[in-house]
Amino acid sequence: MTVIDDQGRPEPPVAADETATLLGFLDFQRATLEWKSRGLDAAGLRATVGVSTMTLGGLLKHMALVEDGWFSRSLHGNDRHPPFDAVDWAADPDWEWRTAADDSPEGLRALWQAAVDRSRALTADALAAGGLDRPASRSWPDGQRPSLRWIVVHMIEEYARHNGHADLLRESVDGETGE
Repeated sequence: MTVIDDQGRPEPPVAADETATLLGFLDFQRATLEWKSRGLDAAGLRATVGVSTMTLGGLLKHMALVEDGWFSRSLHGNDRHPPFDAVDWAADPDWEWRTAADDSPEGLRALWQAAVDRSRALTADALAAGGLDRPASRSWPDGQRPSLRWIVVHMIEEYARHNGHADLLRESVDGETGE
């Protein structure tokens, strides 16, 4: 039975196997980003803090790219999904951060949610074809291929790090605080 907290996030299971625990924590972190960006209009998603150019809209678009990058591109060897497939990354390595201000709140949320949904399906496929030990299809430049376990743990770290940014950004927009 999944317990949902006061912010609408699924609590990770307290006593489960490794796969359920890792995926539970990943979904909790995903839900935290959703909570921190929930209900904000375009101005709220474009707000910055101090000298940083980071925005909540940029975080949503960046995490959509990261979801696709690890679960689709690295793990399964797929090409990038739109809109990321049409970007000249060598010329504009921060494209997702820079262009998020041009996107509607609905568009940013839909882009991120679609990437999360694909990642969940691709993770289920990988679990069925090798479990957490399943190696990525694409190797790193040194020839190593991370396991699905490594990718999931990395994604937990990626979300946790950026959710700290999201806390500060959200507080600057409307004063909302919490975990």
